[in-house]
Amino acid sequence: MLLSIRQLFIVFFAFSIFGFAQKSAIYTSDLQDYQKALTLFNNKQYKAAQSLFDDIKYNTDDAVLQSDCSYYIANCAVRLNQQNADDLITEFVEEYPTSTKKNTAFLDVADYYFENSKFAYARKWYEKVDELSIARSERNRYYFNYGYCLYSTGSRKQATKYLNRVVDSKEYGSQAKYYIGYMAYEGDDYDTANEYFDQVSDNEKYKEKLSYYQADLNFKLGKFEQAIDLATEQLPKSNSNEKSELSKIIGESYFNLEKYPEAIPYLKAYEGKRGRWNNTDYYQLGYAYYKQNDFESAISEFNKIIDGNNSVAQNAYYHLGESYINLDKKPEALNAFRNASQMDFDLKIQEDAWLNYAKISYEIGNPYQSVPQVLSGYIEKYPKTLYKEEIETLLIDSYITSKNYKEALELLRGKNSFENKLAYQKVAFFRGIELYNETRYNEALDMFNNSLKEPRDPEFVAKAAFWRAESEYNLANFNDALIGFKQFAGMDEASSLPENDNLNYNLAYTYFKLKDYNKASDYFNRYINSSLDDRLRRNDAYLRLGDGYFVSSKYQNAINAYDKAIQINEIETDYASFQKAMSHGYLGKSKTKINELKSFINGYSKSALRDDAMYELANTYVKSGNTDAAMRMYDQLNSEYRRSAFTSKALLRQGLVYYNANDNERALNKFKRVAKDFPGSGEAVQAVSTARLIYIDLGRVDEYANWVRSLDYVEVTDVELDNTMYLAAEKPYLENDTDNAIRQFNKYLNQFPNGIHALKSHFYLAQLYYQKDLFENAEPHYTYVVDVSKSEYTEQATVKLCEIYLKNSSWSKAIPVLERLENEADYPQNILYAQSNLMNAYYQIEEYGKAENYADKVLLKDRLDNKIKSDAQLIIARSAIKIGNEEKAREAYAQVQKIASGSVAAEALYYNAYFKHKDGSFEASNTTIQKLAKDYSSYKYYSAKGLVVMAKNYYALNDAFQATYILESVISNFTEFEDVTEEAREELNRIKTEEAKTNSSIDADGN
Repeated sequence: MLLSIRQLFIVFFAFSIFGFAQKSAIYTSDLQDYQKALTLFNNKQYKAAQSLFDDIKYNTDDAVLQSDCSYYIANCAVRLNQQNADDLITEFVEEYPTSTKKNTAFLDVADYYFENSKFAYARKWYEKVDELSIARSERNRYYFNYGYCLYSTGSRKQATKYLNRVVDSKEYGSQAKYYIGYMAYEGDDYDTANEYFDQVSDNEKYKEKLSYYQADLNFKLGKFEQAIDLATEQLPKSNSNEKSELSKIIGESYFNLEKYPEAIPYLKAYEGKRGRWNNTDYYQLGYAYYKQNDFESAISEFNKIIDGNNSVAQNAYYHLGESYINLDKKPEALNAFRNASQMDFDLKIQEDAWLNYAKISYEIGNPYQSVPQVLSGYIEKYPKTLYKEEIETLLIDSYITSKNYKEALELLRGKNSFENKLAYQKVAFFRGIELYNETRYNEALDMFNNSLKEPRDPEFVAKAAFWRAESEYNLANFNDALIGFKQFAGMDEASSLPENDNLNYNLAYTYFKLKDYNKASDYFNRYINSSLDDRLRRNDAYLRLGDGYFVSSKYQNAINAYDKAIQINEIETDYASFQKAMSHGYLGKSKTKINELKSFINGYSKSALRDDAMYELANTYVKSGNTDAAMRMYDQLNSEYRRSAFTSKALLRQGLVYYNANDNERALNKFKRVAKDFPGSGEAVQAVSTARLIYIDLGRVDEYANWVRSLDYVEVTDVELDNTMYLAAEKPYLENDTDNAIRQFNKYLNQFPNGIHALKSHFYLAQLYYQKDLFENAEPHYTYVVDVSKSEYTEQATVKLCEIYLKNSSWSKAIPVLERLENEADYPQNILYAQSNLMNAYYQIEEYGKAENYADKVLLKDRLDNKIKSDAQLIIARSAIKIGNEEKAREAYAQVQKIASGSVAAEALYYNAYFKHKDGSFEASNTTIQKLAKDYSSYKYYSAKGLVVMAKNYYALNDAFQATYILESVISNFTEFEDVTEEAREELNRIKTEEAKTNSSIDADGN
């Protein structure tokens, strides 16, 4: 049956009512849960609230409810710091773009982060907020919060924009003005800052904070009196950090008002940023002390300014220099002025610093560059200076006083004024003396000649002439030396010069070398009659006077001279006694000669002439017919001196005595021993020749022939040719025809390598090669002479061979030859030569113990030349340093310093300073280094090493500026000495690392 429309409506309505009732019940239940979740959220039980919101969202079909649940789920995530919180907020906005809570979500999250001081997070969400959708009553809070977040995250310009919107707000106005003012303060807009700070200065909340800022603002605006008042008022109410900053404001304000006494206590009270001052802080306190004439305190602040490279530093270094000058500390002032002169921030200070640097360099020397360089550098930089005349005068004088003659010559080259020519004359002379003292005679001669080319000062003309002659003498150019000494003698100035004191002595020696013994004796007598003080030289003069008479056969005069020498008893007394005995012999007084020789043998047991005396005594016995006594003396000689040059001669003489007594067998025994033990020697040749006569007399020629064939240096059939070829070589040798003699000797040795005259030929050939500086050619010939049995040539050949090895620094070859010379030499000077070179050779091969032993041996010798003494002490000192025995090194260097000159004196002076530093005598050490810099500036290596020690001294004396400046100068000025610059670099890094702990202007890495 069909239902009516009314019936249908009733049925539909009934069903609708039923459905609505069902849905309403569910919705009511969701709302209750939602209200419960909201209550949990409001009670900050975010985890439980989030869980309940989550359940509601996924169990309801209501879109609005789902939207609200998503909002609170995300909000809870934010408050719970969940990692996906930002994503949940973003998802909410994207999923429900029309939700009324969209803008509220951004603002709510931003406000949450703001309230928890997470301003960067808050800013992110405030940026998403649509400010037009914010209720007017909430906008001021939004503007302030957003502005503050922008301020906190460094966007000061945008922050000011938003904060300015609330400056008239009752709730936020004061805060906004404070932060706007603070941002202006930090941006150095002091007028704006002051304006805003003034508007909130009555607010108790900001009053204390503003006191510091307003004090600082007034300081920065140059209102120093107001700054002082504000800061002083606030000082008692402040914590320690604020007190420090306020003290700085007060101190600097007084400083700028030039009220230095008032400034000092406040500047000192400042504790620095993070406990560290900077260079400006040290400068201000230092300058305040400087203005009070408290130079010690000023220095203690200025010298902490390290790595300064601005106008403040230049000013500080200049006033540091002036402070040092006021305390008469010129070496320290030198460095300060030098540093200021190298900066161009203030050109007036730079020029004045340059002038002071130049003048002090002249007064005390300069360790970095020569004084003439400094002075000429100043004139070049400031050619129109008012001090030009004064500095030019100092410059001329400095060429002499700087003592760096080598460099001074370079600077003077090409300068043509009279003053400069005069300076060149003197500098060339002094450089010549320097080279002469280093035994570089050829170079010294050139310098004296250069000095004489500029004959401006007559006194220096005379002095250069004298020392030129001395150099010629030492180069064995005796004729030229004689001319030079005569020229000097004829000069008017000569008589007033100290060189004149020894002129007669020098002339005497020159004539002696030229074998003009009469004139030599005349000048020796002149010297003796005019000189009473120098016992050593008078002693020597008597010896040479005696020698001159001796070779001139004036034996009684010789005896008188030798007696005088013996009376003085300074040197070579044994030699004088021996020569005196010989002179008696030549006067026919054999008995006197015998007695004196016997006394000599007994009285001079260690004399190198004792074997000579034995040989002469034996010969004299022979002449007087006392052959038994002669034979006993020959035997004693052969027994005590097996390696003597007289041993072969004594044996030969014994053979001849037997031969003359017709005791042929005993004679043959002696001759055969000579021929066997001394092959190739002149005595061996004579022994063979005399033996031949005996064999002929005895009719035993075959026996002679057999014996001679056993001698490889005698070829019987070629004796005549041997003699002829040797004479052909000897003739050009005696005539000084060097090249021809070399050819002929080589020809002889090629023909007769074991010839009768082989020994002499090798020796003469070696001498000829040596004279021509062909040392490699000479070496094998000297070696031959040294290796065969001892002869009259052995000692001289050994010395020459040593010289060749030493010239080439062939230490391993030189040492055994030097040791042989030491053991076998007859002349004391050769023993000394061997020992002094052995000490050096062993040092060179790093056998320091042996080097020291030989140095000790040398020092045991009497009346040593100062140079030899110095060398020996130097080897001891250097060896001791190498093995770490500093006490021994200290003693040795102290001895060296007393007598050394040149580079050795510089080395000794350096170690003097080094040991004073080790002892903690820092100022005394620096005084020594200053002397090193002034007097030995040309010896750069030890100057550089001395500066490193000086830097360490200054740092120990709490002068960090001097220490670092000196080390930096060493690093830049002495690059050629890598070991020194490396030490300087390490020390500089150490000091800077330490100083960076209290000075923020220094690189913490010390670089």
